[in-house]
Amino acid sequence: MNERISRTRTNTNSSSLSRSRANSYLTRSRTNSNKSMAEPFKDHRRKRSSSIISHVEQESMEDINDQNLLPNMNATWVDQRGAWIIHIVIIILLKLFFNLLPGITNESAWSLTNTIYVIGSYIMFHLIKGTPFDFNGGAYDNLTMWEQIDDETLYTPTRKFLIILPIILLLISNHYAKFSYNLFTMNSLIILFLGVVPKLPSTHRLRIQIPGLIGPAQIT
Repeated sequence: MNERISRTRTNTNSSSLSRSRANSYLTRSRTNSNKSMAEPFKDHRRKRSSSIISHVEQESMEDINDQNLLPNMNATWVDQRGAWIIHIVIIILLKLFFNLLPGITNESAWSLTNTIYVIGSYIMFHLIKGTPFDFNGGAYDNLTMWEQIDDETLYTPTRKFLIILPIILLLISNHYAKFSYNLFTMNSLIILFLGVVPKLPSTHRLRIQIPGLIGPAQIT
């Protein structure tokens, strides 16, 4: 009889001990879950260092086949009749607009025309990647518009025109600015780094990205 009582007490103690352990485990798990919900998730994996200067590699055969499937409507228009005249019309309209603004001299109007045109063309040709048309399965997603022109053939008539036009605009703006040192420096630097250098063969498929600030945008 005593042995049965002792066994019963032992079983009772073991069951209560197991219950207390289970309760403590549940309490710990709830506490950890509450902490995980309260604190944001932190990724402690080592991040890959991004290079400021990089070069876009050539596409695979699959991407090349997708590119040749249909004409690239994002870049073929620059070779159409009247496409060159559009640039000249834009420059004339910008010049007339700045002439209508009060307090703007002729020298400043030409410099502003030069600045706005070059910055706009840089954004259009060299900053935005991809195409707004979904016809090639994203085969041009890594290329800017300048890199899509004429199937990347260098020194075509269209490319030469787009390189020469900013230089002519620089000469005109500096002529009417009477070669003022400040205006000459500003116009020359803008034309050089935004209008000419990005179009040279040495910068073809070249990417310069400042971490956290800027990089080629993507058409979505």
